[in-house]
Amino acid sequence: MKSEHIDRPAILAEVTAAFYRYEQALITNDTAVLDELFWHDARTVRIGAHENLYGIDAIRAFRAARAPNGLDRQLHNTQITTFGEDYAVCSTEFTRQGSEKVGRQQQTWVKLPCGWRIVAAQVSFMG
Repeated sequence: MKSEHIDRPAILAEVTAAFYRYEQALITNDTAVLDELFWHDARTVRIGAHENLYGIDAIRAFRAARAPNGLDRQLHNTQITTFGEDYAVCSTEFTRQGSEKVGRQQQTWVKLPCGWRIVAAQVSFMG
């Protein structure tokens, strides 16, 4: 891929807005927005810190059962990279108040006819 197709300003702005919309929905437990931003497909994957979720139905069930407290976090070393007009990777580290654990999150976003959607995600903790 030619370098002029990586991080085109308009595309990077779109993905960045989608990423931070997801982050706001995550910390406020806005499950409707979280659901909207994942690809509604059986091939969607979310590998979590303690769970492996295959398909949008499993992801929805996880979100519905998750406790809505203690979700606030601070992001660090966020890197958003776009490739062409319809593919992006978002990586970040995060910490929560009162904890020294460092979490990691990586998402693959694809621009579908319905907009930017997460097609794969992974969350883990260091150490």
